[in-house]
Formats: sequence, C-alpha cells, structure tokens
Amino acid sequence: LLPSQIRELVPESQAYMDLLAFERKLDQTIMRKRVDIQEALKRPMKQKRKLRLYISNTFNPAKSDADDSDGSIASWELRVEGKLLDDLSKQKRKFSSFFKSLVIELDKDLYGPDNHLVEWHRTPTTQETDGFQVKRPGDVSVRCTLLLMLDYQPPQFKLDPRLARLLGIHTQTRSAIIQALWQYIKTNKLQDSHDKEYINCDKYFQQIFDCPRLKFSEIPQRLTNLLLPPDPIVINHII
Repeated sequence: LLPSQIRELVPESQAYMDLLAFERKLDQTIMRKRVDIQEALKRPMKQKRKLRLYISNTFNPAKSDADDSDGSIASWELRVEGKLLDDLSKQKRKFSSFFKSLVIELDKDLYGPDNHLVEWHRTPTTQETDGFQVKRPGDVSVRCTLLLMLDYQPPQFKLDPRLARLLGIHTQTRSAIIQALWQYIKTNKLQDSHDKEYINCDKYFQQIFDCPRLKFSEIPQRLTNLLLPPDPIVINHII
C-alpha cells in the first residue's frame, strides 16, 4: 500500500499500484495455465464426450381384478439411464461406470423419513449397470431430486471458499492445486530468502493456514482439511 501522502501528491499512483497487482494476478494465471498444459502433455490424450441422461417414469394403475397384492395397488417406476454420444468404440461403457454414487431423494412427506432415500455407492465389487430403477406405490405426482457424483479420474476436490477465491480455482486435482499454490508463493515472493524451505505467510495464507510461517512440505498435509468432495450433479424431476 502507498502512504497517504504519496496518494495525495500523485493521484495516479494508486492506479499504478492497481495495475501492478493486476499484472501479478495475470502472471499467476498464465503460469497456472502453462502448468496445466505441461501436465496434460504428460498424460495420455483425453477426448471430451457428452454423456446424455435419460430420465423416464411409468405409472401402473391399480387393477381391481388383480390376483396378487402388488397388482391391486397403484405404483410408479422411475428409470435413470444414459449413454455417451458419438461413441464409436466397440466396448461400450456401462452407465454406472461414470459415477461414484447416485442418490434419489423422494418427497419425505409422502414416503416418510425411512423410505424416501434411494442410494447407490460404488464399491470394489460393484457390478456395472446400464441404468437404475426405483419402484414405489403411489398415484400422485412426486417431486424427487437426483444427486449424481461423477467418478473423476484422477480424483478431483472442491476447494475451501477462501482458497478458491485466492487461487481462482473451484474444483481440481490435488497436484494441480499444489502447483497453483506454489505459483502463488513465487508470484508474491513468499518463500523465505534465507531458508528456502519456509514460506512466510501473507495475510491470506495466515487466514487459510492459521500460522505466520510454514514449510512448503507441510502444505499437502494442511490441505487435507481444505479439500472437499466435488459438488454433485443435481437434477430436479417430477414423477
């Protein structure tokens, strides 16, 4: 910050300081993009594809002449399916292989606190499937919310809001987050000039890491409490 006397004598000085701050931010962004490109070149080439979801529901009215109890009660069935568009590969991936979990929240007022959630979570022994089905009794419209958690490879994390604002990153891999932190440290000259192993925290780092000074080697461990699961895909649907 400039002394108030200088700001009064040279009104343009604050604009100059703002420009320098913007330049540092721009350098940081360019370096992060350069690191992203370098990391991408090391990994096998990936292709972007669209995964189309199909959500459908059918209604089965009650039958007065049904022989079994199931047929005498009105019910509905919800199906969640999907496929890759323009997928030319011979080995088609199952729909479930793209997700870590799927949760369907039904109207709690209709189905009660013990029967309104339908959950699927990936396990080491998961058998992949082309879709999910849910069947429940009922003959009225039902509001439901689908929460789909993508199975990121490599794993991605959502950053603590303070760290996200500082680095300009919302969700990324752990290695990319550490690279962005290192770039911020270099851009803002936080590395100790006498002991390169240490980082002298600026006010933002102090708020986030709750210390005035730390070793760079400590950052991966300190990140543990600052990285959260990514946001799920949220879809609202009426059955």
